[in-house]
Amino acid sequence: MTLNLMGKRALVTGGTRGIGRAIAERLLEAGAGVAICGREEAGVAAAVGEMDRVFTSSRLKVLGRAADVRSESSVRSLFDWLDGALGGPDILVNNAGVGVFKDLASMEPQEWRTVMGTNLDGVYHCCHQALPRMRQAGGGWIINISSLAGKNAFAGGAAYNASKFGLCGMSEAVMLDHRYEGVRVSTVMPGSVSTDFGQGRADWKIAPEDVAEAVAAILAMPERTLMSCVELRPSRPPRR
Repeated sequence: MTLNLMGKRALVTGGTRGIGRAIAERLLEAGAGVAICGREEAGVAAAVGEMDRVFTSSRLKVLGRAADVRSESSVRSLFDWLDGALGGPDILVNNAGVGVFKDLASMEPQEWRTVMGTNLDGVYHCCHQALPRMRQAGGGWIINISSLAGKNAFAGGAAYNASKFGLCGMSEAVMLDHRYEGVRVSTVMPGSVSTDFGQGRADWKIAPEDVAEAVAAILAMPERTLMSCVELRPSRPPRR
């Protein structure tokens, strides 16, 4: 799919590896200036260095900064830094996510807070910073990476399901709130993805690059059309 993002600026949270890394690389390929964040400074620096060597030229830029999306102050500092380093984002991809998979009785309060704080509060913090900037700029895109776990519950998924069900609902409401301001909000809901997250890698699973192509498809749609929710599944999962 042809996608031209020259002159656009993007922020991808959780962009050092897996789905977030694939999305950041796809946006770079399309010509955007891209910033990524992750919790560990060393991981961010390594990812930026690798992408800079492969994808960028004199007219493109990839930057990174350590940030914890669970923290309102950390996210505020991230966006203040981005304003000066790249400019306010035209595209925000909320990808940062964690999972703790236990039945509720076995789950410690801190584990619950970690999942909800990253997967749900983190999206709120980033959107809360991005929306006024996008409103002032006349529009933008917010793409939230959720999961099919946002509509299909499973045993051991109490915290993860709650966070992703909540994220899907929040995304739809934000879309309705801000669609007339030129801000297009979409949710991508992958099923099993071949990363180190969850149950790990397998050839039958969705590749991170496939999720990145779904993001590209959303961004390539004409202004009159919004792909508000995209569900992705492995074509041929193992038979049960």
